[in-house]
Amino acid sequence: MTEKSKKLIQEEILNLPKEVQDAINVSNWEKLSEEIGKKYLINEDEVYTFQLETACFLLGLVDEDQYQKNIEDDIGTSKAEAEKITDEVFQKIFNPINNIFIEKIKKSDNVKNANAEQNLNFILSGGDYSAFLDVPPPVEEEGNETVLPVFFIKK
Repeated sequence: MTEKSKKLIQEEILNLPKEVQDAINVSNWEKLSEEIGKKYLINEDEVYTFQLETACFLLGLVDEDQYQKNIEDDIGTSKAEAEKITDEVFQKIFNPINNIFIEKIKKSDNVKNANAEQNLNFILSGGDYSAFLDVPPPVEEEGNETVLPVFFIKK
């Protein structure tokens, strides 16, 4: 990945909640994505594209289905191959980051002062610990969809 791309991604990571930033920064997602890319992909440009797609998912810009579709389309791989790649990325990158994030949320001082509204939001979200963060909810502009950077564990 180019230095310019790395810098832009790091700048965007700074816009995420502190717990998410910490979880992403602790992981070695760049190196792992490069290794996975080299395992499945042929040339350096495809590996670079794959890393950018992975960064987009980490930043909450695309969801799981779109991530797999982007790998299939942008890298030019089959649906079955894109599914294998996505499964390995979840196993080696996204699930460990998600686990770190959840542990940081559980240990956070903000969770100790949970209120009824946070508890309700947590239940309605299906277990999204970001309901307990003291971060104002994102403001949605009319016609735009907000995608929160919360990772879901594949079963």
